[in-house]
Amino acid sequence: MKLTVDRARDVLLAGAGSALLAGLASVLGISGFLVTFVAAWVASVSVSVISSSLRVPATGKSVLVTGCDSGFGFELALHLHRLGFDVFAGCLLADQGGEGAQQLRGVRSDRLHVIQLDVTSGEQLNEALRSVRSILAANGNALWGIVNNAGISAFGDTEWVPVEVYRRIADVNFFGLVSATKSFLPLVRRAKGRVVNVSSMLGRMVYPMGSPYIATKYAVEAFSNCLRLEMRRWGVHVCIIEPGNLLGVTRISTEENMRDQAEKMWSSMSEELKEELGGRKVYDLQVSTAIAFGFLGMKDATLVVEAMADALTQKYPRARYLPMEFYNWASQIVSNHLPECFFDNICAQVMRFLAWWYRSS
Repeated sequence: MKLTVDRARDVLLAGAGSALLAGLASVLGISGFLVTFVAAWVASVSVSVISSSLRVPATGKSVLVTGCDSGFGFELALHLHRLGFDVFAGCLLADQGGEGAQQLRGVRSDRLHVIQLDVTSGEQLNEALRSVRSILAANGNALWGIVNNAGISAFGDTEWVPVEVYRRIADVNFFGLVSATKSFLPLVRRAKGRVVNVSSMLGRMVYPMGSPYIATKYAVEAFSNCLRLEMRRWGVHVCIIEPGNLLGVTRISTEENMRDQAEKMWSSMSEELKEELGGRKVYDLQVSTAIAFGFLGMKDATLVVEAMADALTQKYPRARYLPMEFYNWASQIVSNHLPECFFDNICAQVMRFLAWWYRSS
């Protein structure tokens, strides 16, 4: 069993709890510290492993996944189909002959349904809901889950990025997620199923030149946390997925489109701002530094897809899954629990290193 951030966190929390229990037992004279600590730690880790291995059956269950044109959504649709779920794969370009939609249709299975779905379009959401209802009525399934995976990205310092870009990113990443959830939530609620919202490691920490994207992920976290509390009484689990840095494999941002964004931002800037930035050479270095950061992350999306599937299939799902590298987790801890000056200084040093690395390469 691979040691993931989630499992490492379980082991560490179990160890901390066991140490407190052993200390109390030792002070009260009930038993020795070491014996109690080892016994409690082994027992608690064993319970955690057993409970996480319990699964719900896929038979008779359908799942809607948004953003299946590529990346996580595409891989998840295929993975859930292999597990035995009926899958509704929402694709932005399903009606335009998109590559991802064509490949999913090529599976030629009556359990994999490709549907046209732009989460920012109320009309398309309504049409998708009608299609889902019709197919569910025909096969007798329940809509067990919705995975809100659709998302887009943008980068740049606040002064560089037009307000229209902030609005476009928010329309997809946040308002689109909320709209899709509200459309299909009644079906999921009746099934006592799952809502799985894809956030990011940047939903609880920040980096420079990331505010258009990061602000929407903070919003997703807040919305998901509220929804989780609201859905408790209905028996619906709401899970957050916080992937690490996977820009290099998700196609949400390629070097080509990031440089295209950079060119558009430069063209929209005033001459005064260009001069104050230090000119095009300095600007290009900052852009290249941002691109270098984005593509230094994980190279395989398997961990993320497995976390999404776990959120749908575990009998006792986590409220939050962390498919990320350990240094990302450490960064989150520093960002969330230490004074801001620590994290600010770390960010500054990382950006300096990336600028040096880019110049040297």
